[in-house]
Amino acid sequence: MRTPAPRRDERGAATAELAMTLPLLLAVTIGLVWLLSVGAAQVRAVDAARETARAVARGDAAGTAIARGERVAPPGSAVTVRDGGGDEVTAVVTGRVPGPGGLFDLPFARVSAEAIAATEETTP
Repeated sequence: MRTPAPRRDERGAATAELAMTLPLLLAVTIGLVWLLSVGAAQVRAVDAARETARAVARGDAAGTAIARGERVAPPGSAVTVRDGGGDEVTAVVTGRVPGPGGLFDLPFARVSAEAIAATEETTP
């Protein structure tokens, strides 16, 4: 006569699996949200470079144009203007995107943008 094999009790298996996968799902969610914030910061850097170059090209003072670009750029970004030889002007915006919640300081999380605008003719 054969004795039946003992049945395995599977109660709590779903809870254990959830406890193991929940931190991973949370980490993936935080990473995706942070990637979205990097993308948004890149768009802001492009807008800031374009706004700065356009302001200098239409004849605004460089300091005023840089201040306008810094308002549009991500916080802590550097905005610079280069004169391209009289007929064009180049604005460059560089900055860093902090990690999610300030927890990580990732060196590769940088944004940069460059915009070139033709200077407008001034009428006497």
